[in-house]
Amino acid sequence: LTLDQLGRAAGVVCALELLRTDPAYRDAQGRALLGDWPIEIGLWVGAAASPNVLGGKGKADDYTAVGQVRRYRTGRSTRAPAPLKVCPWCSTEFTTDSFHCMPNEVAPTNLEIRCVNTDCDFGTGRALPIVTVDEAIYRRLPAFLIATVDKFAALPWVGETGAFFGHVDRFDPAVGFYGPGGPRGGQRLANGWRLDPPDLIIQDELHLISGPLGTIAALYETAIDQLASRSVGGRRVRPKIVASTATVRRAADQIKALFDRSITAVFPPPGLTPRDSFFAVTVPSSKDPARLYVGIAAQGRGPKLVFLRALTTLCAAAQAAYQRHPPSGGMRSPADPYMTALCYFNALRELGGARRIVEDEVNAALAHYGEKRVRLDPPEPPFADRRIGPVLEITSRIATDDVAKAKQSLENDFGGPAGPVDVALATNMISVGLDILRLGLMVVQGQPKTAAEYIQATSRVGRDFNRPGLVLAVLNLHKPRDRMHFEQFGHFHRSFYRAVEATSVTPWATRALDRALAAILVAAGRHLDSDLTPESGVNRLKDNPELRARIRAAVLARARAVRGVDGEAALGALIDSTFADWMSTAEEQSATGAPFNYASGASPRHLLLMPLARELPTLTPAHRRFVAGRSMRDVEPNVAVKVADPWGRPDAAMESE
Repeated sequence: LTLDQLGRAAGVVCALELLRTDPAYRDAQGRALLGDWPIEIGLWVGAAASPNVLGGKGKADDYTAVGQVRRYRTGRSTRAPAPLKVCPWCSTEFTTDSFHCMPNEVAPTNLEIRCVNTDCDFGTGRALPIVTVDEAIYRRLPAFLIATVDKFAALPWVGETGAFFGHVDRFDPAVGFYGPGGPRGGQRLANGWRLDPPDLIIQDELHLISGPLGTIAALYETAIDQLASRSVGGRRVRPKIVASTATVRRAADQIKALFDRSITAVFPPPGLTPRDSFFAVTVPSSKDPARLYVGIAAQGRGPKLVFLRALTTLCAAAQAAYQRHPPSGGMRSPADPYMTALCYFNALRELGGARRIVEDEVNAALAHYGEKRVRLDPPEPPFADRRIGPVLEITSRIATDDVAKAKQSLENDFGGPAGPVDVALATNMISVGLDILRLGLMVVQGQPKTAAEYIQATSRVGRDFNRPGLVLAVLNLHKPRDRMHFEQFGHFHRSFYRAVEATSVTPWATRALDRALAAILVAAGRHLDSDLTPESGVNRLKDNPELRARIRAAVLARARAVRGVDGEAALGALIDSTFADWMSTAEEQSATGAPFNYASGASPRHLLLMPLARELPTLTPAHRRFVAGRSMRDVEPNVAVKVADPWGRPDAAMESE
């Protein structure tokens, strides 16, 4: 989803940047009417998608932009330094010469992306307005920032993140802005110049920010909302929030818990009739073909066998239709949307088993399926022999760089120069953001756990009414829930939006506060006062009682409606004790004159701790309170499994595989 949003928005930002530099947008004195600083878009995500540090002399490993550019340029790595495959302005594919560390690889300040097409507006030495490295993002502060919610867990850890909220005091025309949490550089902003915090926050796919993730995200929103607010004429002005989703229930309650907004305006508003909201009109399927859902189950047969037979039949039928109506005159075949079978699974375990079935049994059965399946009526053979290519997998197991390649492969038509995809296996990774109009066939293995997930996943096919979608739900009658959906299949699908579950967000629950209260207090304190922003500023909280009172009041005001009077008093005491532990830990660790920081330095010379840090049992109870994850989701580390023989020696057969 994040990569898809970047591709869409980057084209708009390119157009804005071209307008900004257009001579028509200059006044009589030659000054730019749309500003002197470039209009850029930033991608602020984890290191798996883009490098978080620039690197330089002596720092050129795989985690740096310099190291990735060098390896990609020399062919030692197939992973591009940025998760973009084509130019967002002219759609020309990027090459090894498209990525450059500027001004040099010894002391870079930015990773520039350039188009190799000389006819492109960004192909004559002009860099695309896209920033993908964290260090450069903190300096350049793009006008449009695309980020994952997990990334905001970096607020207490990284002092430079305060620049997003206007906390900068210096500027260098060649590099960008500097704040108290970053390196020294640039000239101090004079004459009262300052940067404003964000004006607009867009939360796409609101229904995903629920449950445990939504609970922790709502606590971090307490700090984000405080940092993003500004004062205008003595009145507090908060950023406007636009949330988007197609499957939600009790949205007002969820938005209240997440963003502390008491008024929720639904857009588009209800129209005169349920089928006409003025912005959208529901038309009958007789006019524009609708997505068709088909349920299949077999008593006494396992789901794997049903999946095997169903997928084999669909692939063979699509091949026969394609042969009857091949591409002609530059037009694609009407059967092309059904030549790619997109298979959805609820778990990686189920997908792994199905992959072996597809690669072995489905492929073998399809080779002679057309000639063995004889039909007297209709006269045209409904099935044809077929050989399927390599199976495409879209799961969390594949690298981010491969996700973009997979998405591009799904867009390839059959009969075209690029290699098409016969069968794609996916998990809920495709439930949002996969907007490929070409896809028309999906096989769902087992009923998804929620109705919202089922609606989101199956809507990946048939997104173009000219190519209606077909969804085959393979249900297991030996599971009560699957049996219920099979027996009520027609009724459920005629009104399945009624079955969308209400989301739950409980940020002020005791266990949620145990996990994230200390993190949001550190995030707010570090970025609200510039004296506390640098790494060494962790020791200065004791000198600022006004800041402690300000943060305490903001948190209590946000939680008051949920916790009540008694709960508010308990929460206030918890905040006070957390601040007291912060100050006592800083005083204890600094008593010997040794440096004590937020995150840098050897343990225990830093306040913040990872959830599973080994040194936790050896620290004081006060210090152990400041556990802050770098993610809002799981905290379990990966475990490497090595297979050995009974004598402890590595298994040679497993090592060779």
